[in-house]
Amino acid sequence: MKPTLTQLIAEGKTLVSDGAWGTFLQLKGLQPGECPELWNIDHPEAVLEIAQGYIDAGADTIETNSFGGNRFKLEGFGLVDRVFEINRKAAEISRLAAGDDKYVLGSIGPTGKILMMGDVTGDELYDAFKEQAVALYEGGADALVIETMTALDEAEIAVRAARENTPCEVICTMTFDYLATGDYRTMMGVSPSEMVIALKEAGAHIVGANCSNGIEGMIHITKEIRSVDKEIPVLIHANAGLPILQGTCTVFPESPDMMAAFAPQLARAGANIIGGCCGTTPEHIHKLVEVLKK
Repeated sequence: MKPTLTQLIAEGKTLVSDGAWGTFLQLKGLQPGECPELWNIDHPEAVLEIAQGYIDAGADTIETNSFGGNRFKLEGFGLVDRVFEINRKAAEISRLAAGDDKYVLGSIGPTGKILMMGDVTGDELYDAFKEQAVALYEGGADALVIETMTALDEAEIAVRAARENTPCEVICTMTFDYLATGDYRTMMGVSPSEMVIALKEAGAHIVGANCSNGIEGMIHITKEIRSVDKEIPVLIHANAGLPILQGTCTVFPESPDMMAAFAPQLARAGANIIGGCCGTTPEHIHKLVEVLKK
């Protein structure tokens, strides 16, 4: 039996994760307004190629094409009755790419519902996250990564649903914006230090941040996490810089070499699993592997 992620981290290993998914689905033909997660059923070979590209680049972990696979998001595509099927297939595809040695992280994104606004009840959120988590586990996920969260109440419910209904290690990351004050906060006003305290209490095995920032900004976020907790493992998935609009195209300016140049500082700040988010490619991941595995 292979060790868990937290066991590897306890041994002093720095792990490399994968990068962006949505961009590559679009390159393979995903149309605006089309459901990305349905590609697990209709175009599994294309999804497998994306996962395989990151594994071939040297990633230790690979996510699943299931970020928007909760019942609230899939309901908008008329797919609410296929939640389990879609998520299980997502995990099966990434499992095929990962083989026995690499790790599959089942991706669970926010529902788009705001608990404090009365859009949804806590029980409804819990049931939705439970449904998705169980399907990803049954499809072969080693761990579940609840990501791009902005509200603590939703993140805490997602962590509990995953912990209480699967044997998977549970990772939870939030997305922070840089403020004029020099602080980092989520859209709902949560700081990195507030996040780590709350999510650890909710049962997360690993916490961290993804999206919204390039890798340099993630160094500051990681340092704040470490200022309140020296021990909990930290996962960071940074964008390839802050997006720039060129004409009608959104461009992420950080090259693989630029991103990799900051990776050692990020690891020294306390990040244990380092990968990419928007704008990152297998080339970015390959450079991270080169730098971090020395």
